[in-house]
Amino acid sequence: MKKNSKIYIAGHKGMVGSAILRILQNQGHSHLIYKTSKELDLRNQSDVQQFFETEKPEYVFLAAAKVGGIHANNTYRADFLLDNLLIETNIIHAAWKYSVKKLLFLGSSCIYPKFAPQPIPEEALLTGELEPTNEPYAIAKIAGIKLCENFRLQYGCNFISVMPTNLYGPGDNYDLNNSHVLPALIRKFHEAKIQNQEYVTVWGDGSPLREFLHVDDLAEACIFLMDNYNGLQHINVGSYSEITIKDLALLIKKIVGFEGEIHFDTSKPNGTPRKLMDSSKIFQLGWKPKINLESGIRMVYENFQLHYEKLILENRI
Repeated sequence: MKKNSKIYIAGHKGMVGSAILRILQNQGHSHLIYKTSKELDLRNQSDVQQFFETEKPEYVFLAAAKVGGIHANNTYRADFLLDNLLIETNIIHAAWKYSVKKLLFLGSSCIYPKFAPQPIPEEALLTGELEPTNEPYAIAKIAGIKLCENFRLQYGCNFISVMPTNLYGPGDNYDLNNSHVLPALIRKFHEAKIQNQEYVTVWGDGSPLREFLHVDDLAEACIFLMDNYNGLQHINVGSYSEITIKDLALLIKKIVGFEGEIHFDTSKPNGTPRKLMDSSKIFQLGWKPKINLESGIRMVYENFQLHYEKLILENRI
C-alpha cells in the first residue's frame, strides 16, 4: 500500500477496525475511507455495492462483524450466524465486482475444532467438531475464509484471511452480557473494589488456557500482512504465550488492587479447554508482537478508569 492508496476500513468503530485506522493514520496514510453502521448497513447488499461503485477502494480491511463472548454467542445464535454471513458476503462480493486490489478478512480463533492440536496450526481447520457455544459465529467466519480462498481460485483475487487470537485493548466491550473474558474481569474486579465487595465470581473452574494479544499488535500485523503476504491459506496471528483463566484473574486482581477473594462458578461453562495459536508462519515472515500481557492490561485498565463514569452515564456498559 502506498501512502495515498485508497483504503476502506470496514468496522472502523470496532476494537480491531479502530486500531487499524489509528495506526494507518499514524503511518501517514492520507486516503482512508470509513462509514458508520448508520451511514452504511453492511448487511444490505445493494447499499454495499453502491458504496463500492462510488468510492472504488483499492484495499479493504474487513474488520466489521457482530461479536461477543460465550454468553452472547450462545444466546443470539441465529443473529451471530446471519449478520456475519451477510456482512462478509456483501463486502467480499463487492470487492471482486469492483476490482479491489487486495482484501484482508479478519476471522477468529474459534474457527478451529474444540480439541484441535496445540499449538493450533492453520491446517487444523475443518478437522473436528467446533466448540458448541460459539459454533454459529465460527461457521460464519469459516465461510468468510472459504469465500476468500475460492474467489482467489476462481477469479484470481488477492484476498487473504487473518485469524487472530483472543484480543484486548482500547475500544473493548465491557458489557457483562456479551463481553469477552478479559474485559469482563477488568470490570468485575474494578466494581468489586469500588463497592467493597468480598469476592468476585469467575465463570468455570479457572483451568482453561488462553492466549491474548493487544489489539494494537494485531493492527500492526494486519498492515504488515497486507504489504507482505499473498498466500491462499489463512494465517494465524497470536502472541505465542498462554495463561490460565485463574492466573489471568489473579493478574487482573493485582493490577486493579482488589483485596477480596475469587470464587469460581463451576456450574458455568469453561469453553474450549485450551486455545494457543501456532503463529510460526507470521513470525517467520518477520512480524512479532511488542506488548506483553501485564503491561498491556495495565494500559487498558488506566484507560478504563478514565472512561468508566462516562460509560456508566451513557449506559454503554
